[in-house]
Amino acid sequence: MDGKLVRDRIPEIIRAGGAEPISYRADEAEYRRRLREKLLEEVDEFLAADEATAVEELADILEVVYALATDLGTSREALETVRAVKAAERGGFTDRVVWTGVR
Repeated sequence: MDGKLVRDRIPEIIRAGGAEPISYRADEAEYRRRLREKLLEEVDEFLAADEATAVEELADILEVVYALATDLGTSREALETVRAVKAAERGGFTDRVVWTGVR
C-alpha cells in the first residue's frame, strides 16, 4: 500500500489550504512498521540537512522516537529514565571517544 505516516494535524492543514486529503488510520501492525520507516526517513533528512535545518530535523526524529516509545508501552519519562541510567553506567557521547579495538 502506498502512502506514508504523517503528523496528526497534516490532514487538517491540507483542508485549511483548500484541498481534501485522502488518508486512513493504520492498524497497530501497520503503524509499528510505518513508524520504523518514518524513523529512517527522518534520520536520512537529518543526515542531509545543513546547519540551518539540522535542529528541526533532529526534533522530527525525537517526535518519532516518542511515538515509538508510546507504541512500545512506555512514556517519554520512562524512556528518559532508561537513557539516564545507561548514561550514568556507560557514559554518553559528549567526550567524542572513538573505540578502535583492544590490546
